[in-house]
Amino acid sequence: MKKIKIFDTTLRDGEQSPGVNLTKEEKLAIAEQLSMLKVDVIEAGFPISSRGDFESVQTIAKKIRDVEIAALARANYKDIDCAWEALQDAENPRIHVFIATSPIHMKYKLNMTPDQVLEKAVDAVKYASKYTPNVEFSAEDASRSDLKFLYLIFEKVIEAGATVINVPDTVGYAIPQEFGELIKKIKENTRWIDKVELSVHCHNDLGMATANTVAAVINGADQVEVAVNGIGERAGNTALEEVIMTFVTRKDFFKDIIVTQDTTQIIKLSTMVSNFTGMPVQPNKAIVGKNAFAHESGIHQDGMIKERTTYEIMDAKSIGLKNNALVLGKHSGRHAFKEYLNASGYKVDEETFEKLFNKFKNLADKKKNLSNADIDALISDEIYKVEDYFILEYVSVNTGNTVLPTATIKIKVGDNFVEKAACSGDGPIDAIFKAINEVVAIPDISLVSYKIEAITEGTDALGEAIVKLKIEDEVYTGRSVESDVTYASTLAYINALNKYVANKQRRFNNV
Repeated sequence: MKKIKIFDTTLRDGEQSPGVNLTKEEKLAIAEQLSMLKVDVIEAGFPISSRGDFESVQTIAKKIRDVEIAALARANYKDIDCAWEALQDAENPRIHVFIATSPIHMKYKLNMTPDQVLEKAVDAVKYASKYTPNVEFSAEDASRSDLKFLYLIFEKVIEAGATVINVPDTVGYAIPQEFGELIKKIKENTRWIDKVELSVHCHNDLGMATANTVAAVINGADQVEVAVNGIGERAGNTALEEVIMTFVTRKDFFKDIIVTQDTTQIIKLSTMVSNFTGMPVQPNKAIVGKNAFAHESGIHQDGMIKERTTYEIMDAKSIGLKNNALVLGKHSGRHAFKEYLNASGYKVDEETFEKLFNKFKNLADKKKNLSNADIDALISDEIYKVEDYFILEYVSVNTGNTVLPTATIKIKVGDNFVEKAACSGDGPIDAIFKAINEVVAIPDISLVSYKIEAITEGTDALGEAIVKLKIEDEVYTGRSVESDVTYASTLAYINALNKYVANKQRRFNNV
């Protein structure tokens, strides 16, 4: 059995994404979550690059004790000294030294000959080894480097004290078969390579970072360098969640690989990184995208209802989600719609179901973004067609940052007028809903959900309010559209209550 080390570079290469600038506190929070996920190595930053990066690495090195902490350094003494100063309090520090080895980088970026690069690499590794025996060496742009030169430089840095050799596909140039073959040749032709860990670091410029990484593991790599959500320079890095879940999901193929990470921490980590970096996760992103466990196709939904594994190779709970999602839309079928009705607490006969299903399909054809609130409003309107028992006569709200939000409301109840004033709440809507509850005197009203959104543009946009109430174990949905959102919210709440009263009256008449 073989354990593949997970080396996370979210805080170093990931933060190099354009427009990303994490605070020290945010970096520590991400590092703590990475520790909970049980990654093996956290590359906390590039200390020489800025005072902030230095302090972040230093803080993480002091506080995260159960994970190796790495810091990046160019192949020069100043960088290495700075990296060690930041790392020295770590439980298990690693200095990560790199230098470019491809002809194009050596000629145009470094302006150095291969012999000069070799000498500098060896000298840097020897120098870093004085601080710690845990030294990683990276040959930047290895996938475009001369093979014989790679064999030579890797051999010499191993002699100098490197304990990890990293093979980066720095510009995402490699093809999986080609990259796998590169790792195989390095394993076969580099002296003492079996004495150290062989690592890979792939970029996603051609969309093949994960495939290249997996190909490398198949051909003998011991460590994979990854980033949460695949963030990083240009098109990003190999995504941490994709590699780990590949090994977990395809354990029939990767029989000899041991996965020690707690995968239930993945979605929390993904959300944290997305929020802190301001980089939203694309909906169809593998593993962590919002659509990754969502199903709209009727055929897929029918299969999922009968047996989850028909259309899901992973359990949503395995990455920390509560469950998968059956998304109702124009492609959905009867089974999924009926499942939604049952799960939402609606009880209908077959005739009513057919009417509802036809209305749902018509609405789905017309409206591009169909929410659960839209569907609830449609269902509620059909099931609970009502004459208004409660009629709003008046609503007024007093709110602001220096006053207690208060609602005054007047509702006609049947043939009577009832007025209730000065009911306060945590906000104007809370105050309105509390005032309504006192007027109508219906016990045990539970607010299941409240949603409001603009359905037109501009400052005078119409606002759609949808309120879902649970009363006596049944769900009632109210809806209203007005330019004043507090007014729309009031009407939507009362609309839901009117449906409850009508349903109760209907049952009484049928007794």
